Amino acid sequence: MPVHRSGTPHRLRLLALGTLLAAFSLLSTLSAPPSSAADTPARGSARMGMGVLAHDGQAGTPTTGDATQTEGVDVSGYQGNVAWSTLWSSGVKWAYTKATEGTYYTNPYFAQQYNGSYNVGMIRGAYHFATPDTTSGATQANYFVDHGGGWSGDGRTLPGTLDIEWNPYGAACYGKTQSAMVSWISSFLAQYKARTGRDAVIYTATSWWSDCTGNYGGFASANPLWIARYASDPGTLPSGWSYYTIWQYTSSGPTVGDHDKFNGGLDRVRALANG
Repeated sequence: MPVHRSGTPHRLRLLALGTLLAAFSLLSTLSAPPSSAADTPARGSARMGMGVLAHDGQAGTPTTGDATQTEGVDVSGYQGNVAWSTLWSSGVKWAYTKATEGTYYTNPYFAQQYNGSYNVGMIRGAYHFATPDTTSGATQANYFVDHGGGWSGDGRTLPGTLDIEWNPYGAACYGKTQSAMVSWISSFLAQYKARTGRDAVIYTATSWWSDCTGNYGGFASANPLWIARYASDPGTLPSGWSYYTIWQYTSSGPTVGDHDKFNGGLDRVRALANG
């Protein structure tokens, strides 16, 4: 008569195999690269230089040579409340504050930053982070002007800046062809001038401009260039511009914002403010 054997050893082997498979699955999850969704920042969190750090930006100490330049900063909601008196004492004489992004975001710290810089004596301005894949250029220009990006002839308010750079939320050129990108930028600039009477400053990086506009040179005669390059010099400029007006030369993180040099003395900063 056959002997009936217990099924316990078989169950133990299955339990052990299941444990090994679970451990392997957990190890694979921990070692796998994060998903693209996890890497994508929240809408509204973009700021000047985010793309520069990811694509172009490295550390560097600017060499000023004999040129007179005036130190400035740019800030966003990332910095929170800024110690403007400390920056003023350190030699910072002008500042740009992020006002808007797309047509869905306004900087919750805008008043503290925009008015705070002005109140300590700085010449101040506002910038708009462009998202050409969400709404038209003209629509975003209106949103910018309506939410802090306007201009006044008080001698201490700079014209608004269009921050046009790598898309932190998706395709680098926002899914647009080079000609469509030029058209979008043109729409924004034309509407901004129609609303304020001023030509907006263009903030960009040479490599992005080349890739996404085909190195278009048609804006250089009217729109001052704010070039982003974290190195010892601003490097090659986009087509059409023979000189830069502002150079963003480093990203200093969440405390004091990004640092910039205006290509001229404080009198030239005032001249841009006055138009």
